[in-house]
Amino acid sequence: MLIQVRSPRRRAALLAATTCTLLIVSGTAVAAGTPGTGSGSDDAARAWSVDLADVGADDVGVRASGEGLRLGAATGSSPGSTAVGDASGQLVAEPVELDFPAGGVAAEVDAATPAGTSVLVDVRGRYADEGPDSWTEWVPAGTPLPVAARTVQTRVTLVGHGEASPVVREVTLTPETKRSRSLQEVEARPTSGERAYTVYATREGLVGGTTANGHVITSRDHFVALPSRRGLSSNNSGSYSVRVCAASTGRCAYAPVWDVGPWNTTDDHWNASGTRQSWADLPQGKPQAQAAYQDGYNGGLDGFGRRVANPAGIDLADGTFWDGLGLTDNAWTTVTYLWTGSGPKGVVRTSGGPLTVRSGPGTGNAAVGQAGNHANVVIECTATGTTVTGYYGTSNVWNRIGPGNWISDAYVNTGSSGPVAPAC
Repeated sequence: MLIQVRSPRRRAALLAATTCTLLIVSGTAVAAGTPGTGSGSDDAARAWSVDLADVGADDVGVRASGEGLRLGAATGSSPGSTAVGDASGQLVAEPVELDFPAGGVAAEVDAATPAGTSVLVDVRGRYADEGPDSWTEWVPAGTPLPVAARTVQTRVTLVGHGEASPVVREVTLTPETKRSRSLQEVEARPTSGERAYTVYATREGLVGGTTANGHVITSRDHFVALPSRRGLSSNNSGSYSVRVCAASTGRCAYAPVWDVGPWNTTDDHWNASGTRQSWADLPQGKPQAQAAYQDGYNGGLDGFGRRVANPAGIDLADGTFWDGLGLTDNAWTTVTYLWTGSGPKGVVRTSGGPLTVRSGPGTGNAAVGQAGNHANVVIECTATGTTVTGYYGTSNVWNRIGPGNWISDAYVNTGSSGPVAPAC
């Protein structure tokens, strides 16, 4: 834990908050160094500051002002699938390359937080040799990263209350040498399968609305919402993607996580109790809304005190719901959280709509689902099949991305011109 006290009159109150990972304090900003400088265990020399004035395409609901980063009046809004009143917004900083693999990153925040508002700082690390968009989950700054990483990224989330907005003046990050590991350990992450659970799926809709990552929802869109920011991808990114399969239709859809919900915003139900952000007493894989609806958990209420009307643990955009899965009503599905496993991955890219998923390595095989643009899929193995010209050129390589699910390599960015997985 990193405790930074900038204002003496608040020292006693802040030091009493020993369960906090990050303390939001006010006072004078400190100077920051350049990442990757210094030597030995001089962590302070390796510190860097987030550029809070660089509000770009990956950011939503925030704006740079003379005072600092604050919620943007025009775009600050709640996640589309939760419909909660308080505004929120986020800034995703550019990735930073370190000169050693860090096992954690501490944060010091200089901010004004009026009553009811808050500032959250999360970090993540990039996995080595697993594809161009493979990252750990977002974790609170000051806690260990799931693996040590040489490339890290920071996300600053502002949560308002009524008309009040926090104002962030500076965020300083320091890589933690005491948690560092050798580069060999980073690159030798053991192979493991992705977590998959039975989850009730509902249709999000909300065409024309804005998701938690700033995406404007279009007709028959292809993305999903999960009830935690820990697995939220940036706009036009699929760092966190899922495979959703419906037994009732025999189809599977692959889609990036672009929104937060349904019902809750801190329920990473796919994680074990030691990691799960909220409701750690529930079984792994069981969403809080499902427990509230079926078992009366939390008095039948969600985390915002609302009566839970269905057991949903995932929301599906219209295209994922209707076209990818062929659903006509809400349904129980099998959701695979693709980033939770290891192995080679690739990012789906087309010039327009979703990519057809087929039952075998060729265009003559039956269509059994769809993969949305930017979905980051796990490549289990490869085979030769129909030659296809796609977004990344012409190829006869086909990738198996799930049981009986195949897509052409011509539409997948794997970071390599050849197969990245063994033959099937």
